[in-house]
Amino acid sequence: MGDVLVGFHAAWEFDSDSVLIRFERGIRRPRLFQALGERRIPYEALGSVEVSAGRRGTVVLRAVPRQGADPLMEAANGQLREDADPYRLVLPADRETLASYYADELRAALGPAAKEPAERHLVAAPPPPLHFKAYDGKASFDGRSVVFRWFWTGASSAKWKSGDQTFAIDELVGVEWRSPEILNGYLRLLERDAPERPSGEADQDPAAVVFGLGYGPVHESLPFAASVLQAVRAAGPAPDGPERAPVRHAGSTGRDPADIADRIRHLGELHEAGLLTDVEFSTKKAELLAEL
Repeated sequence: MGDVLVGFHAAWEFDSDSVLIRFERGIRRPRLFQALGERRIPYEALGSVEVSAGRRGTVVLRAVPRQGADPLMEAANGQLREDADPYRLVLPADRETLASYYADELRAALGPAAKEPAERHLVAAPPPPLHFKAYDGKASFDGRSVVFRWFWTGASSAKWKSGDQTFAIDELVGVEWRSPEILNGYLRLLERDAPERPSGEADQDPAAVVFGLGYGPVHESLPFAASVLQAVRAAGPAPDGPERAPVRHAGSTGRDPADIADRIRHLGELHEAGLLTDVEFSTKKAELLAEL
């Protein structure tokens, strides 16, 4: 098509085989859009296109991805607020005719399998390395493994007893993301052959980090979950033969200095807020420094 359609929060640039969605930056823009920056969506990843009336004199052009085509939307599993949906382009109501024109053009570009689930991810997830702070620990992903390092002040005793965790991608079968905007939000890694755990026990599960006010926000934890999910799917099933049991590696000495510094800064924030005494802060700081 070669055209560009500019909306309130994004611009869609139409190419011969895909649409490039560029999200605008700004204080009033959804933070998820700012984190994503831009996304290229192949037409074969779309299942349908809709045009509908929006709020306050607007019209909405929305592309609907095929089931399983986009790891971000697969991880979100319908939990995103409407205004944070990256497939919605909001336009002034007087551009409804233009929105309908591009909707027809997109429909004409859909592939023959548009109504069927995608056999693989067709949209790229945010690339690693990625990390974010949850309420009870820090989650990191380098493309090969996911690491959870527990916070002394937030992690449950069960997680402290199990130690910091490392999960190789080939030991995982998926992820479970519950939005931090919903009560008891969390990110759980689904391990191969691991016993099924009730979803309400994420605070006791060493394969999960829990969210809280200001911890694990959508724009950080959802791209992380999507990136891990895409890596798991790309790794594919294990080779023929006996599968190895999931392996968790407890933390040991010789930690990453940057991680130690990050945890000390976290303790300092709690100390300044009056949540830790001088003795507690000094003791834990010395313990962390001893791990270098």
